[in-house]
Amino acid sequence: MATRVLPPALLPVLLLLLLPLSARVNVAAGEEFPRDGRVIDLDESNFEAALGAIDFLFVDFYAPWCGHCKRLAPELDEAAPVLAGLSEPIVVAKVNADKYRKLGSKYGVDGFPTLMLFIHGVPIEYTGSRKADQLVRNLKKFVAPDVSILESDIAIKNFVENAGTSFPMFLGFGVNESLIAEYGRKYKKRAWFAVAKDFSEDIMAAYEFDKVPTLVAIHPMYKEQNLFYGPFEGKFLEDFVRQSLLPLVVPINTETLKMLNDDERKVVLTILEDDSDENSTQLVQVLRSAASANRDLVFGYVGIKQWDEFVETFDVSKSSQLPKLLVWDRNEEYELVEGSERLEEGDQASQISQFLEGYRAGRTTKKKVSGPSFMGFLNSLVSLNSLYILIFVIALLVVMVYFAGQDDTPQPRRIHEE
Repeated sequence: MATRVLPPALLPVLLLLLLPLSARVNVAAGEEFPRDGRVIDLDESNFEAALGAIDFLFVDFYAPWCGHCKRLAPELDEAAPVLAGLSEPIVVAKVNADKYRKLGSKYGVDGFPTLMLFIHGVPIEYTGSRKADQLVRNLKKFVAPDVSILESDIAIKNFVENAGTSFPMFLGFGVNESLIAEYGRKYKKRAWFAVAKDFSEDIMAAYEFDKVPTLVAIHPMYKEQNLFYGPFEGKFLEDFVRQSLLPLVVPINTETLKMLNDDERKVVLTILEDDSDENSTQLVQVLRSAASANRDLVFGYVGIKQWDEFVETFDVSKSSQLPKLLVWDRNEEYELVEGSERLEEGDQASQISQFLEGYRAGRTTKKKVSGPSFMGFLNSLVSLNSLYILIFVIALLVVMVYFAGQDDTPQPRRIHEE
């Protein structure tokens, strides 16, 4: 029998087909883009080729002299292998935008580091946490479908497990996908959305609903669940989704403060001495009942031990009598209810009811926050590091001016700012 010899010209094609999909390269561009979890270097010569070859590309536009960039690098190294292993793999890359300024300018890079996720070549700026675990958590949301379709009990279980506990979930049972598609797009970065097309009575029992259509809102982190039976139209559905993005009672911290920026409701704020002690934990349970019956308000709590700088903006100090109740407009004003400024020992549920009754009846005294406004406080959280950098640069300039005055022939120096 004659032996057939493979034409030499077809050998590269055969080798390419034998490669695993995750290891294939952009042959047309002559560039290799590893998919094995390494952070890859890109520049002006291969950036566009990478965009064409990689569906989900997360890019760190950095400067070598930038301190924030140096601290970010190990976080990206840790996150990259996890992101590469997702069902929709995300490749992490970095670009020296101080050197390749034309490339940085093209994508609006005006500070370092600037992080962008390119989805099929379309850039979305990433402004979330830069810690490896939270970065992975957030980027999973970017590449997930707006609304996932679940065809069985097993698919429902897998979806819930893969979603994790960091974001709320909205599971529609017998709900038309088109009814929640708008909210899946609108709140994509803040929640998971899914529609179950087929499910058993066991699932109905597990999620505690007895008729369809039903939309189940779940907060895994807070072990909370709410049911919505309709009407599935207009304001009713959107109000449920919007209000369910937050837990019934919100622990106030830097992360949840940012989330409140997207909510229009006023905040019933309970100020505690220590929000982690046993008495506070019991009070939060009472507040949950009140919050469930008053969904037009956000209920939150914060301990002066945990965040004294925030608490002091409401004229509360460690010597104040606590717990204290107030209604905050999330900006520059808050209201105290006459006769209900603080919670006494005893029947605190009744005291909270009296507080809410007094608030709704208008028996309040309005006051201004003594510190920055909500947006000012929020911006200060974001820009605190920038303030430190600015102070350092000013101090450096003062020193330079001083020494320049000691020298008849001062030498020009270049100063980099982060």
